[in-house]
Amino acid sequence: MQAAMGTMDGIIDTVSAVHPLLPLIGLLKSHGKLIMVGAPNKPLELPVFPLLVGRKTVAGSVTGGLKETQEMVNFAAKHNISADIEVIPIDYVNTAMERLAKADVRYRFVIDVANTLKAA
Repeated sequence: MQAAMGTMDGIIDTVSAVHPLLPLIGLLKSHGKLIMVGAPNKPLELPVFPLLVGRKTVAGSVTGGLKETQEMVNFAAKHNISADIEVIPIDYVNTAMERLAKADVRYRFVIDVANTLKAA
């Protein structure tokens, strides 16, 4: 992450667990924006000084409706933006939850429901 410090215009933070914001803020360029869409169950610590000296912004948004979601998908497709995911079978969910608790997750988990149902 050190090589990426100060290189990003914006970050969309989807993490719904308590996590440090300072590393994400450090990745932002001057005038960069950190958009929070995850909802942790406990308050997060927000370091103000790096926001002030870097003129950075932290904002939040709830997930939009169908129209907003389609606009986001269209934008991502137009700009070749994709997500890094780890596809897991339904019977791996408990292990995935244990990995989340240990912060042993690099990508977002996606449950492969279609193939799980075909196997049943």
